[in-house]
Amino acid sequence: MGQRCFILLGLACAVMMSSSAVAQNDFREELNLGVKAYKASRFEDAVTHFKNATVLEPQNTVAHLYLATTYAAEYIPGVETPENLRFADDAALEYQNILDLDPKSRDATKGLATLYLQAKRFEESKSLFLKAIDLEPDNPENYYSIGVIDWIQAYAPRMKLREKLGLKDDQSLIQSPECPALRGPNLALIKDGMDALTKAIQLHPDYDDAMAYMNLLYRERADIQCGDPARRSTDLEAADYWVDLTVSTKKSNAAKADR
Repeated sequence: MGQRCFILLGLACAVMMSSSAVAQNDFREELNLGVKAYKASRFEDAVTHFKNATVLEPQNTVAHLYLATTYAAEYIPGVETPENLRFADDAALEYQNILDLDPKSRDATKGLATLYLQAKRFEESKSLFLKAIDLEPDNPENYYSIGVIDWIQAYAPRMKLREKLGLKDDQSLIQSPECPALRGPNLALIKDGMDALTKAIQLHPDYDDAMAYMNLLYRERADIQCGDPARRSTDLEAADYWVDLTVSTKKSNAAKADR
C-alpha cells in the first residue's frame, strides 16, 4: 500500500512538472506571437497574445509591460472618442498592475508618466516623473519631461489672459494691471522648469529639445516681468541665445548621425 502511494505521488509530481513546462512554453509562445504582431502593427492581435500571456503568468511583469505598451501605442492623444480613451485607461491599468507587483519598476513608472502627460493629466504625470528621477537620477529625459510640463502649465494661463485682454503678438503683458496676479504662480513653474532643463542639459550636453524648451521658458518669464521692460529685454535676449544654441546643436547632432 505504501509503495503504491509512493508511485502515485511520483506520477502526480511528474504530471505537475509536465503541466508547468507546457504552461511555460505556451507563455513564451504567446509573448513571441505578441511581439511579432506588435512589430507588424497588428495591435489587436498583439493585445490578444499579451493578454493570454498575463493569464498564463499573472505575476510576470514583462507580459504586463508588453500589454501596456501596446495599448499606449493605440492611444491617440487629444482624440476624445470612447474607444480611444479606453486604450488610455487599459494602458494605465496595466502599468499600475506592474507597479503593484514591482513599485520600483522604471519602465512602468516612466510609461505611466508619459501616458498621463499625453492625456494632459499634468499633476499626476509630474508626480510620476519625479518618482522616475528618484529611481533613475541620471536619466536626462525625466528632467526634460518635468520642464515640458512646467512650460505647459505656465503657457496655458498666460495665453488665456492675453486672449482675454485682446493683446496682439507684439504686445507684452508687463504693463497690464492683471500681470502681477499671474506672475506669482507662473514664476514658480518657470523656475522649476528651468532647473529641470538645466539638469537635463548637464547630463546630456547635446540635448537640443531641452534647449528649445529653455528658450520657451525664458519667453514665458519675459512676458510676466511686470512693469520692468529691462528685465523683459534681458529674458528675450536669453531666449534668443537658446534658439541659436538649439539650431547649432541640432545641426551638429545631425552631422554626427550622418557619419
